[in-house]
Amino acid sequence: MQDPLLPHWGAQDRFQAHFIVKLEVDSPSKYLARTILKTSGHFGAKKVESVSWNGGLIADHLNQDSELNNMIAKQSLKDATIYVDPTNNGVRIYSKWKNSHEFTFTSEMYAIYNKIAEHIKKI
Repeated sequence: MQDPLLPHWGAQDRFQAHFIVKLEVDSPSKYLARTILKTSGHFGAKKVESVSWNGGLIADHLNQDSELNNMIAKQSLKDATIYVDPTNNGVRIYSKWKNSHEFTFTSEMYAIYNKIAEHIKKI
């Protein structure tokens, strides 16, 4: 018998890049963070003006890095929305889902994720 909760539309055209920092997570709440964006404009013309972080201890460290937050503020709204989540054997950094036509991972995004990973390793 087929699962009644299985979606009928099949595989979805959505992608997400994850940057994983391998480390022993002693307290998961320390490594939980997400960006809070201050924006201007409406709909497709919405632009990021400034970035702050909300979450555990890692959010405090990321809020102090003005260079990182300026780099994030130059990104699109989807790319500037960044999440940091602990897992069993590491911490993952990722952004919003994108379809196959808009999915890219630029060198700027790599630099942003790498700076976040450096902060994670310092804790």
